[in-house]
Amino acid sequence: MKPIFVKDNIYLKHDTGVYHPENIKRLVAVYEKTAPMEEELNIISPIRASSEQILSVHSKVLYYTVQEASRNEEHIDADTVCSKDSFEVAHYAAGAGIKALDEIKNGLSNLAFCAVRPPGHHATKSNSMGFCLFNNIAIAAKYAQSIGFKKPFIIDFDVHHGNGTQDIFYNDDTVFYFSTHQAFAYPGTGTPDETGLGRGEGFTFNYPLMPNSTDKELLEAYYEELPPLVEKFNPDIILVSAGYDLHESDPLAQLDITHEGVRKMIRAILQQKTDIPKIFFLEGGYDVNALAKNVEITLEEMIRFDS
Repeated sequence: MKPIFVKDNIYLKHDTGVYHPENIKRLVAVYEKTAPMEEELNIISPIRASSEQILSVHSKVLYYTVQEASRNEEHIDADTVCSKDSFEVAHYAAGAGIKALDEIKNGLSNLAFCAVRPPGHHATKSNSMGFCLFNNIAIAAKYAQSIGFKKPFIIDFDVHHGNGTQDIFYNDDTVFYFSTHQAFAYPGTGTPDETGLGRGEGFTFNYPLMPNSTDKELLEAYYEELPPLVEKFNPDIILVSAGYDLHESDPLAQLDITHEGVRKMIRAILQQKTDIPKIFFLEGGYDVNALAKNVEITLEEMIRFDS
C-alpha cells in the first residue's frame, strides 16, 4: 500500500507575511521537493474540520478568538498571526488528520503524512500561541477515538515542547504523550517531572535535550526510551508531531541533528508496533531547504517501510 500524503494549496492562504518564520515558503518548498515522489504516494486533499470536532479539544473562547482575529487580520499574540483566511485554513489543517484517519479506516494505507499549516502543537485547550491556531494532532486523536481507536500514542519531535498537546491530555490515561525537545527553549515547558495529573499521571513523558545535542543523544531517546513505553501502553495508533526545527540548520533552535539523524529517528518511530497505523503532522521547521529535505527523508522511509 502506498502511504497517504495530504496536501492542498489552501494552506498557502494563511498569510503570516514574508518575514514571519512560519510563512508560505515553507510549504511551497515541501510541495516542490516531494513532487517527484507523488507516484509512490496516495495524494489526497483534506476535509474541513467541523466546529464540533475542533471544540472536542478547544474552548469556545479560543475558537471565536481565532475567528475574530482572522476577520480583523490581527495578531493573537506577538508570534501568532491571523490573516483574513486563517480561520478557514485552520479548519482544513485540523481536517487533514481527520481525512487521513477516514482513509486509513477504509483500508487505503496504514501510513499518512499531513503536510499542513498552520501548525498545531502549541495550541492549548484555551489559547492559540506559538504560530498555532488549532491543535491539529489533538483534534485527530479525539476523532480517532470516536471512530474506534482507543489508545492513541502521540510522539512529538519538534524542537519546541508541545505544551498544547500536553495540556489537552495531561489528565487523560487513554492518550500517551511522548516528547523530545530542546531544554530551556520556547515555551519553557516539558521538564522531566511533568508526567501527567490525576488519572493521567504516568502518561506524559518528556525528554529534554540540552542545546548542541547531537544525533547520539536524540537517538538514545528513540531507540532506548521510546520502545518500552510503547510496549507498556500498547497503543492501537501512533500520531506524530513532526517538527523539523530540530535540524542543525534551523534558525530558531540550537540542536545539532543531521539529516541522517532524522532518518534514523523516523525509522525508529516506524518500527514501533509495525502493524498499527501511523500519521505524521507537519509542525515546525524554519530553514525551508532543510525542512523540505527532511520531509522528503520521512516520506522515503515511509515508502520503504510500506513496500
